[in-house]
Amino acid sequence: MPSSYTSGEFLGHPKGLFVLFFTEMWERFSYYGMRSLLVYYMMKHLSFNQEQASHVYGLYTGFVYFTPLFGGALADRILGQYRTVLVGAVLMSAGHFMMAWESLFFPALFTLILGNGAFKPNISTQVGNLYAPGDHRRDSAFSIFYVGINLGAFFSPLVCGALGELYGWHYGFSAAGVGMLVGLLIYYCGRGLLPRDSFNPKGAAAHHITDEERASERKSILTLAAVGLITVAFWAVYEQQGNTLALWVDAYTDRRILGWVFPASWFQSLNPALIFILTPLLTRFWRSEAEQAKEPASVTKMAIGCLLLGAGFLIMVFPAAFIIPTGDRAGISWLIAFTTIITLGELYLSPVGLSFVTKTAPPRLVSMMMGMWLSAAFFGNYLAGYLGSFWEKIPKDVFFLTMVGIAFIASACLFLIGKILKAKGSTFGEH
Repeated sequence: MPSSYTSGEFLGHPKGLFVLFFTEMWERFSYYGMRSLLVYYMMKHLSFNQEQASHVYGLYTGFVYFTPLFGGALADRILGQYRTVLVGAVLMSAGHFMMAWESLFFPALFTLILGNGAFKPNISTQVGNLYAPGDHRRDSAFSIFYVGINLGAFFSPLVCGALGELYGWHYGFSAAGVGMLVGLLIYYCGRGLLPRDSFNPKGAAAHHITDEERASERKSILTLAAVGLITVAFWAVYEQQGNTLALWVDAYTDRRILGWVFPASWFQSLNPALIFILTPLLTRFWRSEAEQAKEPASVTKMAIGCLLLGAGFLIMVFPAAFIIPTGDRAGISWLIAFTTIITLGELYLSPVGLSFVTKTAPPRLVSMMMGMWLSAAFFGNYLAGYLGSFWEKIPKDVFFLTMVGIAFIASACLFLIGKILKAKGSTFGEH
């Protein structure tokens, strides 16, 4: 664990938040830079067919979100959050550089999966650990942290994508590795500003848990599990961005700007760019709702997120049904409208979900519960790969309508859970 903890503040938040912000920014630079090239690399360089590439993409992005369950347990019981994050960062750096060799393709993916499992749940847990229980700044802290995630996600396709597509795949993957090393350096140098680990070493004297505490823990775990299970559907639809939507951009979108055709991988910078624009507007809107005692509970916000995701895919039905069959390419405006709406949906679900976990999970199990929450994205990403395998088997408008239906059903389920929690007077659904 860090040798000391400094409680100084910057811009109204602990300075440690900004160490975690920049660490996560560079980690996401590496992850999204590699992801922006993955499907193209498999199909254009390794000669995978579309169905194979979609399945590998789904398995990789899925296991990235499954291993955090074990990374969280490792931190809670053996290493603590700080050292587990360090291990994860080192593994991911190695994995990105391994991608430079075709023969190490699958070992590289495996190394990246292990590294992400150690890194991801524990850095998010550290954000929550910066704040005392009941601190009203916690939700806004996760929104700031989420901007860091998307700052890295914005620049990575521009840098890694351009290097990979224009100069060689291995340059793009190596750039991702350099980004991860920068994040590791920032994290290590800022260790004195980080929170102390919430750490229960194996073999330490156990805190006696009363029956009432145990019952409360059981309720919180069941609540997280139920909500997490439904968010599987959100991620299955949302993660088509890096899979089938990447193929749509490459094959069916007019990418000309003043006669110049921009790289298809650059499309994946649009979502994080919109997050920069929309996050302050949305947090201001939520603040206004809170002042009027109208701010939705966390689960209701996530239900709205699924609804917006479905609405975004509904937009894509129109060019798929009426433009592509004529032999023309769809204009970029369709993608801009689509991405704007699903980005709003993401902001209503993803950072809110992270904050929800830190408020709901039993304190002694918070890293493991964060891992459980992220494991929902494992099943979602795996399902995204499975759904993507139908891209070339069914009409594109039918494919997009299927995504709409899945997102709307998930939204209805979350609205129902929110009403049940409210009817029972549970605080788990509070914002």
